[in-house]
Amino acid sequence: MVHSSEVIIQRRQFLAASLATSALTLTRKGRAQAAPAASREFYLLRRYELQSGPQTKLTESYFATALIPALMRMKVGPVGAFQLTIGPETPTFYLLVPGNSVESLATLDLHLAQDEQFLKDADPFWAAPATAPSFLRVESTLLAAFEGWPKLTPPATAAKRIFQLRTYESPSDRDHVRKVEMFNQAELDVFRNAGFHPVFYGDALIGPRLPKLTYMLSFPSMEELNARWAVFGADPNWKKLSSSPRYAFEEIVSSITNLILTPLTCSQI
Repeated sequence: MVHSSEVIIQRRQFLAASLATSALTLTRKGRAQAAPAASREFYLLRRYELQSGPQTKLTESYFATALIPALMRMKVGPVGAFQLTIGPETPTFYLLVPGNSVESLATLDLHLAQDEQFLKDADPFWAAPATAPSFLRVESTLLAAFEGWPKLTPPATAAKRIFQLRTYESPSDRDHVRKVEMFNQAELDVFRNAGFHPVFYGDALIGPRLPKLTYMLSFPSMEELNARWAVFGADPNWKKLSSSPRYAFEEIVSSITNLILTPLTCSQI
């Protein structure tokens, strides 16, 4: 039996080890140069809470003309940029940035601040006056890819696509660890067998409403989304897994957030 204190220590050790082993250097121009790809990626998921009107246009322009080009110069990508289409608190934009280390993502804004071209291109957004701010709030979550799905797997960008962003919050660290284990041990196989196209699965290391995990799926349409979930729910392996005493001894997920996103024109995912 894993006690909550042990789980917390394990998560802290994992984060500390990630920071200690990440290799990141800066060139004289302030570019981030990451070490060779690690076995597991990390993700920065940034949520932009906006007001209808100028803020949405300004933020999308900032993504397209300043932020994503700067990240490309830093060899970071592919970068996902999405707008919330089904879910609370619209308008909201989401930005997904992959990285090979915790440090490269945690210090991303510091590197951007050293990029003179970025500062010039981003000025309308970064330097917006208090009387006309560019956003209401920005919220960031840092995630580690699941061991069973260590790399980002974006869909083809030429076709029409929608994305489902799901977050599972757990009532305790022990329950969270078991839910992540459940994915790695068997649930990922159920997703594969049901014909899903996952973009990423991530364990949240830093961010609001911990402990939690977040994953993203892509579909050509809402009809396909509903069809895949119907197959998932009917899978005998899922029924067996979800009734297993190890995972069904209590509600190991206390809250599920389910959002539908569509890519912005500038999205690379």
